Amino acid sequence: MQPTTRRLGRPKGSKIAPPATTIQALDRALDVLEALAARGGMTLSELSAHLAQSPATMHRVLAALAARRYVECNPDQQQWFVGAEAFRLGSAFLRRTNVIETSRPVMRDLMLRSGETSNLGVESDGSILFVSQVETQESIRAFFPPGTRAPLHASGIGKALLSSFDEKRLATFITTAPFVRFTDQTIVSADQLRSAIRQIKERGYALDDEERTIGMRCVAAPILDGYGQAVAGISVSGPTLRMPDFKVREIGHWIVEAAAEASRKLGFAG
Repeated sequence: MQPTTRRLGRPKGSKIAPPATTIQALDRALDVLEALAARGGMTLSELSAHLAQSPATMHRVLAALAARRYVECNPDQQQWFVGAEAFRLGSAFLRRTNVIETSRPVMRDLMLRSGETSNLGVESDGSILFVSQVETQESIRAFFPPGTRAPLHASGIGKALLSSFDEKRLATFITTAPFVRFTDQTIVSADQLRSAIRQIKERGYALDDEERTIGMRCVAAPILDGYGQAVAGISVSGPTLRMPDFKVREIGHWIVEAAAEASRKLGFAG
């Protein structure tokens, strides 16, 4: 007699339910991918509880995604993860522009000169999306893996890009931004933000001074394309203890140079 084998990640005793409508299935599939991407890995029961859906429904969605390699299951832990095909599809976003490839050597140079982690971020849906990073070898370091998001008003790259907004676009951001407070240093008003932007324009770089995370500083500047539009921001981040004021000014000078070099490679002639 053949032993009964439990199918990967499938609830015990589940039956195949009628298929959901196309839009429902699409919404649920995207919810599953977003949940797995955010949490790193989840069991079927954890995913069901997180999305408030039945295990049978979630398994049906997972099975469809697994057939296309968008998710995969670890048979030992019965955990589901984002699959290789999802990575391949997501990489298409990075191929829309050559700013990542262009900036990589500049970022490596920044990391070596400063001894701290260098980051690259773009604006996406009203926040900063980190798309590349060159990490320092220090045991204590800033860590923003590709795919991490940060608010515009409380990040070095975010404020650097805000300083490139024209008045109309800036006013729209100010009237709609939630200005969430993360620390006592976080910018939480229009007046504070406008003051910070004036300082950025005067010195050429933005500073996140423990505004998102206590004990961390970040220095950033915008990267411009051939039309003079800010398409990304480059930064150096590290512990406040290793980035005192004099070091921030030094890194600020390097950041401005690095952003200008990356901009020139993208065709900016200003």
